[in-house]
Amino acid sequence: MLLFMLLLLSPLTSQAQEVISWHQKSCQFIEAEGNNWHYQAQRAEDCKRINQRSGEQRLQHSKVMHLRAGDYVFRIHNDNVPYELGFWLRGAGLDRLLLPSVAGGGIKMGTYRDYPIHLKPGHYRYSCPLNPTPDYALEVIP
Repeated sequence: MLLFMLLLLSPLTSQAQEVISWHQKSCQFIEAEGNNWHYQAQRAEDCKRINQRSGEQRLQHSKVMHLRAGDYVFRIHNDNVPYELGFWLRGAGLDRLLLPSVAGGGIKMGTYRDYPIHLKPGHYRYSCPLNPTPDYALEVIP
């Protein structure tokens, strides 16, 4: 009974946001690919050339991230890429019109930036347009 009364008197707290840390090297997200390919890019155009040669194959072997619906913070690290990076998470296919998205740039070498978002169930893609990476998959379940 005492526990029940304490629960009634306690203020409601919001669910904590889980932080998902992802690291970008030149032309790739390390966690998605499971391997650091050690690409050497000085600018975005270098990654475009690299991804023309290897992007589709790397994407076929990349890991699909699975999360439950809810509040998250995606912490995106620039791991020694010599130009500013960004992040773009959005719905895939028709879900792009229905699901939330988050995007931004300005992640300088050696720093990170947080991107908070409430994820709804569906199919998502994430990438970095500034450090052209493949469009990695993220699946959100209820």
